[in-house]
Amino acid sequence: MRASESQVHTDTALAEIAWLSANNPNQVYHSLMHHFNSESLRCCFDRLDGKKAIGVDQISKAIYGENLSNNLDELITRMKRMAYQPGPVREVLIPKEGKKGATRPLGISNFEDKLIQKRMQEILESIYEPLFLDCSYGFRPGKSCHDALKDLHEHLYKEEVEVVIDVDLANFFGKIDRQMLKDMISMKIKDRKFMRYISRMFSAGVLADGELSMSDEGVVQGSCVSPVFSNIMAHYVIDLWLEETVKPLMRGNVKVIRYADDLVICCRYEEDAKRIKSVLAKRLSKYNLALNEEKTKMVNFSKSKSRQGIKQESFDFLGLCFYLGKSRNGLTIPKLKTSGKRYRSKLTKVAEWAKGIRNKAKLGDIWKIFCSKLRGHVQYYGVSFNGKMVENFLYEASKIIFKWLNRRSQRKSFSWEKFSLYVEAHPLPTVKIVHRLF
Repeated sequence: MRASESQVHTDTALAEIAWLSANNPNQVYHSLMHHFNSESLRCCFDRLDGKKAIGVDQISKAIYGENLSNNLDELITRMKRMAYQPGPVREVLIPKEGKKGATRPLGISNFEDKLIQKRMQEILESIYEPLFLDCSYGFRPGKSCHDALKDLHEHLYKEEVEVVIDVDLANFFGKIDRQMLKDMISMKIKDRKFMRYISRMFSAGVLADGELSMSDEGVVQGSCVSPVFSNIMAHYVIDLWLEETVKPLMRGNVKVIRYADDLVICCRYEEDAKRIKSVLAKRLSKYNLALNEEKTKMVNFSKSKSRQGIKQESFDFLGLCFYLGKSRNGLTIPKLKTSGKRYRSKLTKVAEWAKGIRNKAKLGDIWKIFCSKLRGHVQYYGVSFNGKMVENFLYEASKIIFKWLNRRSQRKSFSWEKFSLYVEAHPLPTVKIVHRLF
């Protein structure tokens, strides 16, 4: 079968699962393992990025692909015999955004395991995507950070909100109870082999600094299936519970926006916010999860009180700071700007990169990479109301690159005037509002 035909056949199978899930919320699945076949795994092979880091076995996509047909046939045979065993995940530590010196673990699986994880992700998404609520945005097909930001801004603009609960979940990905997660999944999936492979995936272990460690909690960040696992847990523990149990008991309107483990809850009345914060902590503890009490804040965000001259507060969500300001017509409205923490952290990253590369590449190559970094910043932070902060960032970043280009040798390479002429000949990206909130 040709690649395009395999793709159509594979996508049709997933669409059938999604249709069943959408049209019958009580649908259970007794047979899913037949979806792991040579056609579907070949499609997964094509979709995986060959440039990603390799796992413990040191086998890359290119190496695995040299004998792809035989490798896939042999893998499927092992899966049918229940002889497939995922290998341990190689752990690397990467810098944590906005926290100097802090790191977070990233798991890198063997390539063969990535194939199985990719197919498992596709199957689970087909089952759960029709069930997930609209308040959930993280790692979902057709949804993005900017969709979440727009939804939140629209609610704050149109509705009166007294308090926003800025929720900080303490190490959510690392604390997910695997047995509880499997129990949740088994409510929908009755295929024992499928569930056993989930168990094997969880028990594969993590290899860090040459030592293999095992744990009963957490999902590996970096695996393509982990976001689906975390969304399933958050769906049952947070989203569905807030929607069906908590909201009906509140005095006023409550709006929930969640992107992975970033959660904000907008409350019409302060009394509702206090009640929700209290019961949320108890709800999470029931599933061995917790709030970070120091970072979870009750944020005063009332437009009406602001108009009365009562000072209101701000909060950060997905790298942007929400605050109350004035429109051109003098109306009190919610606005956005790059969060201070994220702004400083991004400039620090530019400085670290410029310092490290200044003597390792030609000026033209450095400039291309620098422009690419600035375009990426504009692409994400180019949001309504944030033009000034983006402009400031571009200016400060250009000062940083000027500083480090001047330190490429004992003698200064540029005066500011010469640098300005170079910029004129090789223009930097400019401010652009990419994402409009209205």
